[in-house]
Amino acid sequence: MRSVLSALFLGCIFSLNTPAFAALDNGAKAPDFTAQASLGGHVFSYHLASALKKGPVVLYFYPAAFTPGCTIEAHEFAGAIPDFKALNATVIGISMDPLSKLVRFSVSECRNAFAVAADPNGKITNAYKAKQPLQNTSSRTSYIIMPNGRIAFSYAAMSPDEHVEKILQALKSLEHKH
Repeated sequence: MRSVLSALFLGCIFSLNTPAFAALDNGAKAPDFTAQASLGGHVFSYHLASALKKGPVVLYFYPAAFTPGCTIEAHEFAGAIPDFKALNATVIGISMDPLSKLVRFSVSECRNAFAVAADPNGKITNAYKAKQPLQNTSSRTSYIIMPNGRIAFSYAAMSPDEHVEKILQALKSLEHKH
């Protein structure tokens, strides 16, 4: 029994450091959605199709507001917002947290720099194949959705360390192709 528990524990540790794979392929049509969101503590209705009229959208799913990894990732996205704006891209984070929690998160951890949307029933998370198995949380999965509504890039890894960097690199590469 001890060896089985040890193997499970090691598997969990190693899975935190290895990339997962987003289920929606590049080129796939991104599922459209409308969700309640908060930017700087102000609640509004976010509609993906409307946001895409302004340029590419970086849609990132994260497990839970105010947890260590999600706080790191939110800080990194907030710090990189000028880089995203320079590439004409907007950022929206989505979790299965309630909106009341995300209102606070949008101010403190997102630093009023980008919106976060609530998906408490997991409908959007499931549509993007970003739900963690056996848990009622999202995986850490990021997508770049182009104005034509197609997914141009996806990245999934439970570690928050490279999400922002990989998304920015991909956006820059996509900009040079167009």
